[in-house]
Amino acid sequence: MIQHLLEPLPFAQCITALFLAILFLQSGLDKVFQFADNLAWLTGHFSKSPLRNQVKGMLIVVTMIEVAAGALALIGAGQVAFTHENTLALIGAQLAAVNITMLFFGQRLAKDYAGAAALVPYFLLSIAAIWLMSA
Repeated sequence: MIQHLLEPLPFAQCITALFLAILFLQSGLDKVFQFADNLAWLTGHFSKSPLRNQVKGMLIVVTMIEVAAGALALIGAGQVAFTHENTLALIGAQLAAVNITMLFFGQRLAKDYAGAAALVPYFLLSIAAIWLMSA
């Protein structure tokens, strides 16, 4: 049933979707369960940026997209493993890229250039996952 995972492309699709699932579910669920702490930190982080009055709304949107990206990537990994289908993994990767882009925008506006730079590998992973799921 999952014997096709011995082939390079389905294996790469499945393991990449699992990686994104771990990354985005952990990050998103951390924001859910530690919402007040994250909000307090981000409020200070954006206090001198044009986004200072939008922090709570941004946190909610980012959290929802992170959890959705992670959940879709997880379900998508199962799809790849059991049905050879990768549509949900692709959508999860696309949401991951959108999420990282939003975070990057925020970090740049907050003038946290090191934080923005740290997001680049995750963005590249998301783009590679999109390409991989399209193969």
